[in-house]
Amino acid sequence: MKHLLSLLLITTFFISCQKKEAPKTIETSVKSTIKYAKGFDIITIGNQKKLIIKKPYQNAKNGFTYLLGDKTDISKNELKIPVNNIVVTSTTHISMLEQIGAENYLVGFPQTNFISSEKTRKRIADGHVIELGSEQTMNTERLLELAPELVIGFGLNGNNKTYKTIARNGIPVVYNGDWLEETPLGRAEWVKFFGILFNKEKEADSVFKAIETDYLAVKKIALKAKKIPTIISGSLFKDIWYMPAGKSFIATYFRDANTNYLWKDSEGNGSLPLSVESVLDKAQDANFWVGCGLYENKEDMLKSNQYYNSFTAFKESNIYTYATKKGATGGLIYFETSPTRPDLLLKDIIKITHPDLLPKYNLTFFEKMQ
Repeated sequence: MKHLLSLLLITTFFISCQKKEAPKTIETSVKSTIKYAKGFDIITIGNQKKLIIKKPYQNAKNGFTYLLGDKTDISKNELKIPVNNIVVTSTTHISMLEQIGAENYLVGFPQTNFISSEKTRKRIADGHVIELGSEQTMNTERLLELAPELVIGFGLNGNNKTYKTIARNGIPVVYNGDWLEETPLGRAEWVKFFGILFNKEKEADSVFKAIETDYLAVKKIALKAKKIPTIISGSLFKDIWYMPAGKSFIATYFRDANTNYLWKDSEGNGSLPLSVESVLDKAQDANFWVGCGLYENKEDMLKSNQYYNSFTAFKESNIYTYATKKGATGGLIYFETSPTRPDLLLKDIIKITHPDLLPKYNLTFFEKMQ
């Protein structure tokens, strides 16, 4: 009997161990909605949504992951969505808010004169968007009085004292690094960043899909060009010519417009510091000059530096500027809207360099310099 009891105990223990060694696994799918952008991601794991900021600012060693739910807890990086009122710090954010119909949630902005949008300028005039001073030294007292649920930051590094003060007072600050993207569609895809914050994911997806479709379609049209013109960009600043590097998003536009950008083979994704002599040696006879800084006319350019008159594109008035198209208070439409509408910017460049391909299109951001 004792032997039988021992056998039963051993058998029961063995079966119990077998069950513990082979637990059932529950597979949880991880879904991402981001296609081009490298600086952020939105993922869903089961019912949990996460906003991941991979590159919040230049040379960032680490990113941030935010859990999106029904409460805000800064210590745990938890954000309550949807957001009901917000402060943003870059004009590109204004354009994205408007694209998804979330502009009415904006309550404050630093240096509102830079905003060119007529829609948001009216909200400023009506007192719905409060001036907060400079982005680097925002009026935190006024901002705290507004009590926004969220501040969208923009910075060169993570040492912004103003943002730290805001966070210490219980208001989360989330960095938006759209400007660090290296491709036009990557920058535009940050509209989904705002979409998730306001529970407007469908609107953001629809907006981006339309932009992506238009961009890729017009890129194909550019391939029909019979001639490939040479093109340059940039201008002098304190005797240094800052030319877009070969892997920059500006160079991507020139490539997608089917032009021969003369610095397309250079390394880097920012700007190339060059001497005017080296630029003149390589690009004196370039067909087009698109983007020449903040100059509005040729006269002012020559007052700045007589070297400009040595370029064929300048002499033949094939030079185009974005500095003449402004909002009511001087904000440049190019800086506010072009990062969020790469399809229109690509059309501009194609219209300039291959005018026959888009006969009915009128320039949105650029204007021929007089």
